Amino acid sequence: MRAVVYRETGSAADVLEVVDRPVPTPGPGEARVRVVRAGVNPTDWKFRANGMNGAWDEVVPGQDGAGVVEEVGPGVTELAVGDRVWTILAQYQRPGGTAAEHTVQPVSRLVRLPDGASFDLGASLGVPAVTAHRALTSGPVARLSPGALDGLTVLVAGGAGAVGNAAIQLARWAGATVVATVSSEEKAALAHAAGAQHTVDYTDGPAATVAGVRAVAPEGVDLVVEVSLATNVAVDVDVLRVHGTLAYYADNGGPEAVVPVRPTFAKNLRLQGVLLYTLDPDLLSAAAADVTAAVEAGALRVGEHAGLPLHHYPLDQVSDAHAAVEGGAVGKVLIDVADA
Repeated sequence: MRAVVYRETGSAADVLEVVDRPVPTPGPGEARVRVVRAGVNPTDWKFRANGMNGAWDEVVPGQDGAGVVEEVGPGVTELAVGDRVWTILAQYQRPGGTAAEHTVQPVSRLVRLPDGASFDLGASLGVPAVTAHRALTSGPVARLSPGALDGLTVLVAGGAGAVGNAAIQLARWAGATVVATVSSEEKAALAHAAGAQHTVDYTDGPAATVAGVRAVAPEGVDLVVEVSLATNVAVDVDVLRVHGTLAYYADNGGPEAVVPVRPTFAKNLRLQGVLLYTLDPDLLSAAAADVTAAVEAGALRVGEHAGLPLHHYPLDQVSDAHAAVEGGAVGKVLIDVADA
């Protein structure tokens, strides 16, 4: 099989290589998937560049992907040959991710892809949608479903990003009013396409951002989904209502944030960090179930019409795909591993 590998840390162009490897055999509790699409996330290039891969001599990158089950290992009853699936954390604590024609995964990291859902969509779920789900369930509700967020207002920072897009779509499916912060008219259009009812241009400055959000939610928002805590924490605390939740999932803008202590405790706010790698398995399973339900309902979509433009690369151009994500590509970068 063809697979993309790297053996040392470094830039995508320097260390990523397409090689031929034997087709892997699934062991107990595992299944082999013929990968059709693989997704590329910021976490993938950060793993590659920073060496967060364990002690393996060779690593196939990629947490997210979608494909078809080809073979199941001993004891597997959850999946069958021919099932269409999407992956969760395929490369976490494992050397074999999704940038290959075949990947062997524990069945706990494979989720059935609903009929009618494209492999493009399946490969775009994983890290973005599960992260968004965890952020949205850090507040007053533990699970997402139609009506779960009725009456609540959610602020999504960076509404044109992949996690922001998923957060908007999931929040709207669950009944929330959604405000998204953006940096341009083009990104505002993407956030609206995803379903945000309101957008605020944060490049006008903190005071204007607060005023824009308060115009929509005079008493404050119930939940903030934040990508840049270091930059936006003061604004977030200002616009949150009493007992609100600030869920942050990245360190864009800097590794440290200065939290305004008195306003935070005066409002009884909760600050919730979100990282999938240390998330309890039960929470991962709940997220997978809710995300799949949203896909079945047609509430999660991809493409320009859904506010998430797709950028396709062939398998032998994975280094370009990594470079695109590292360079801040707007939308979702996908690797075309095989024909659908």
